[in-house]
Amino acid sequence: MKYFAAFLKMEKPELNQQYRQAHLNFLADLDEKGFIFARGAFADGTGGLVIYQAENEAEAKMLAEQDPYLVNGVRSLHLHEWNKV
Repeated sequence: MKYFAAFLKMEKPELNQQYRQAHLNFLADLDEKGFIFARGAFADGTGGLVIYQAENEAEAKMLAEQDPYLVNGVRSLHLHEWNKV
């Protein structure tokens, strides 16, 4: 299993609250299924970080792109493989 850091940059703050619960439910479901190592919002309100556990980058990207924040253009995705030490 590899780790992938998904930086979710805020693009449309005016839509954030509208999709927040769907985003949180989505992440809770993936967390329960073992696909998430860590997750949380940036303290300055500019977005958040999700560290996915996946077999490869394609799987991590597929998971991340299903996030309601991304589907609805609220945030943009920057995905990087992450080496946990």
